[in-house]
Amino acid sequence: MTYPEAVNAGPDSGNNGSMPGDEEMMLLALDAARRAQEHGDVPIGAVVAHHGTPLAMAGNRREIDRDPTAHAELIVIREAAATLGGWRLPETTLYVTLEPCAMCAGAIVLARIPRIVFGASDPKAGAAGSIMNILDDPALNHRPRVESGLMAEECGGLLRQFFASRR
Repeated sequence: MTYPEAVNAGPDSGNNGSMPGDEEMMLLALDAARRAQEHGDVPIGAVVAHHGTPLAMAGNRREIDRDPTAHAELIVIREAAATLGGWRLPETTLYVTLEPCAMCAGAIVLARIPRIVFGASDPKAGAAGSIMNILDDPALNHRPRVESGLMAEECGGLLRQFFASRR
């Protein structure tokens, strides 16, 4: 697992261009992360909102589902697509407590999500600027707006506590 060090606020820490409701949505993502922790998963949570209304909320389910792809982001993208009735997720924002990995960043691009807001940066596996930047790759046909550092201390603190309890 690459998450123990994934607690930096990163160079873009702070409330960068946040919009009304962003903190409320990140609080929902943090709640989902805490529920993931209750069943032994790394506490990462995500929410997809459409015009400020949450469509889907989930935490990681890799352990409970025994599925390496059961990341919070993929779960909420699937649920939001089902709710909206199509694979494109226009006019949505994805909130996630930790910077998306390469797999999740690829799904974000494919779903055409226009805006991503994440809390803690992930210097080991982050694909939204930390070790690579899939979400801003000019070779891809979609590049969402990315905002980092929203509630980074809370998001990173939850991860630090989780891994400290396992050492």
